[in-house]
Amino acid sequence: MDENNSIQLFEDRKIRTAWDEEKEEWYFSVVDVIAVLTDQPTARNASTYWAVLKKRLKEEGASELLTNCKQLKMRATDGKMRLTDVASTEQLLRIIQSIPSPKAEPFKRWLAQVGRERIEETIDPEQAIDRALETYQKKGYDADWIHQRILSIRVRNELTAEWQARGVEQGREYAILTDEITKAWSGMTTRQYKNLKGLKKENLRDNMSTLEIVLNMLAETTTTELSKAHRPEGFEESRIVARRGGKVAGDARRAIEADTGRPAITAENAAQLNTVVTDMIQGVAEADKPNEDEK
Repeated sequence: MDENNSIQLFEDRKIRTAWDEEKEEWYFSVVDVIAVLTDQPTARNASTYWAVLKKRLKEEGASELLTNCKQLKMRATDGKMRLTDVASTEQLLRIIQSIPSPKAEPFKRWLAQVGRERIEETIDPEQAIDRALETYQKKGYDADWIHQRILSIRVRNELTAEWQARGVEQGREYAILTDEITKAWSGMTTRQYKNLKGLKKENLRDNMSTLEIVLNMLAETTTTELSKAHRPEGFEESRIVARRGGKVAGDARRAIEADTGRPAITAENAAQLNTVVTDMIQGVAEADKPNEDEK
């Protein structure tokens, strides 16, 4: 079972998921689904709704459904990995039937689409890249930035695969090692970096400039190569390698800053960066328009 934090979006609302490679099946966080279908304002409200619904389902004779629901560790709103009830597509459809919501039918169609896309991507991984490209394009990202971001996903996957081979545990230990790399190259923890950009739950990499992404890729790629060369055993030894890998990119950042006289790290987030790019494109377009004398 893949218990990595995986987020799916339904009408711009986040739903935590996990993919079971062996069964080729998605598992969805039940409270996240309930929050979407019933417009619950907080995770606590959704949990309360789910507790009441579970009691009602049990009274209706659906004990088998509740017994078969699994619990998996997923990242909670406080950033910690916590056990939460999850359900397969089939189980979730049964639960949805018990929730009066105008979003029930659109959500069922969304479930079918998510399942189909994952199977298609398993057969042809290139489709996952195509969908990522389309998503970033719709959000207004510059084409050059998108290609760097897609490459950074590959770099990240190679690093986590190496960590797994070295006996590092997914979840908390991955997060700590990522933080070590970030501190070593940027001079900030991941949280401090996100605060600089005014982010809360948003993905930090999605809010980096092209230069920031490249430096982060250099840090992660170097860490991967150092790990392959020195073969650290377990978390603590991998932590040392992570710091060394991040330092290589940190040295590169300082060299760039010394030469350009400008900071390599920007406080701008995706919305601001995309506005700058859009303004530049519009400016070029305006400059290309013929003036009155040229007509």
